[in-house]
Amino acid sequence: MTQDLLAPVLARIDDGLDASVDRLVDVLRIPSISTDPKYDPDVRRAAEWMAGQLTETGFDAAVRDADKHPMVVGHMKGPEGAPHILYYGHYDVQPADPYELWDSDPFEPAIVEAERGKRIVARGAVDDKGQVMTFIEAFRAWMDVHGSLPIGVTVLLEGEEESGSESLEPFMTAHKDELKADACVVCDTGMWSVDQPAITYMLRGIVSIEVKIKGPSRDLHSGMYGGGVINPINLLAKILGDFHDESGRIQIEGFYDDVLAVGDNELTQWEGLGFDEKAFLGEIGLSTPGGEKDYSALERLWARPTLDINGITGGYQEPGGKTVIAAEASAKITCRLVPDQDPEKIIAGLKKFVSDRLPADFTLEIVHASGFPARRVPTDSPYLQSGLAGLKDEYGKDALLIGCGGSIPAVGSIKDLLGIDSLLVGFGLEDDRVHSPNEKFELVCYHRGIRSNAAIMARLAGIKG
Repeated sequence: MTQDLLAPVLARIDDGLDASVDRLVDVLRIPSISTDPKYDPDVRRAAEWMAGQLTETGFDAAVRDADKHPMVVGHMKGPEGAPHILYYGHYDVQPADPYELWDSDPFEPAIVEAERGKRIVARGAVDDKGQVMTFIEAFRAWMDVHGSLPIGVTVLLEGEEESGSESLEPFMTAHKDELKADACVVCDTGMWSVDQPAITYMLRGIVSIEVKIKGPSRDLHSGMYGGGVINPINLLAKILGDFHDESGRIQIEGFYDDVLAVGDNELTQWEGLGFDEKAFLGEIGLSTPGGEKDYSALERLWARPTLDINGITGGYQEPGGKTVIAAEASAKITCRLVPDQDPEKIIAGLKKFVSDRLPADFTLEIVHASGFPARRVPTDSPYLQSGLAGLKDEYGKDALLIGCGGSIPAVGSIKDLLGIDSLLVGFGLEDDRVHSPNEKFELVCYHRGIRSNAAIMARLAGIKG
């Protein structure tokens, strides 16, 4: 019955696509950069805009204050006996720097012609405003046609995903009963290709740590002291270089203790995906792969842990030269984790690795350290199966189950605090330049993302409790 109701909804989506694009343009104009306090008023303005869209669509929605940036919460009851689904996303964005590398103003969206048709270029186009709008526009179409949704829905949008989500868990804990649902839909991932839909069932976890080593009591003249003292920057560079051996394997004691090998069936499925590593590297101007040898590209990206140095600081950083041996040096490090790895164990191993290599008189300071584990979504749940069915309704082919090298902290929080699994269905593409200049969202992906969310709702409505 619900499938019969879907056809006019899809027609409404098609007829209203121009208006849907206009609304996306409106919200992309708001520079809701959550990490920079000077944009705090814009972050709140984006929250108010999202709440306004939900209210206009028929939700009981409001901006709700949190510890830092506000949450947006909206509710709509569904038919008796229908599932109640939580929809999660974020309305904040990354900084747009470096501005000079953008082809247009990052907060004045440009719609340009490209090989796949039109695309929208702006900060937040695909991460995550555009993807959030795919389900909001699907709600709008269902309401326009039928005056109700086929399922019960709660929407939770946060404004700190790009700056640590510090307020998310306290808010979820305080409003646990209000956010109760049967499952959660998260649109913050990607497709396999522009015409091949996918659902993500594996997310890597993360450890983030900043280490600082301190040696001399002050900065030193490199002529008067050079050759007579250990240089903290030289020492830190040597320690960082020791993290990996020649095969790319991480040398921290116990780092791989809890890493499970990928099963033969999964490996066979991944091999069948036809991943083109040469093209993957070529799109970013490279030809030589990295990571552990003896593992396929998709294993390295989805199922193997990593360690990367994200920034190194020490000594003179301004233009010109300064002949100085700095008193201290620091590095920012992240590790992407796979299922069963314990973030606290990895943090302890990192600390020990660095401290064991410090000579007498040198000290280690941990500036910050945090982490959360990897997540794997059950593939046999009726909610994930409904997602696969809805995507097949739209694309006419089976959706793939894929992994993701990135991390979405909210998925773990939703599972741990609300006790529900997430359906990770996204419409981004590998070349969307997420977090980079000229971030974009193909309008064909936006359009079919709206249609897909409408179709998935129709399939979810068929689940009986």
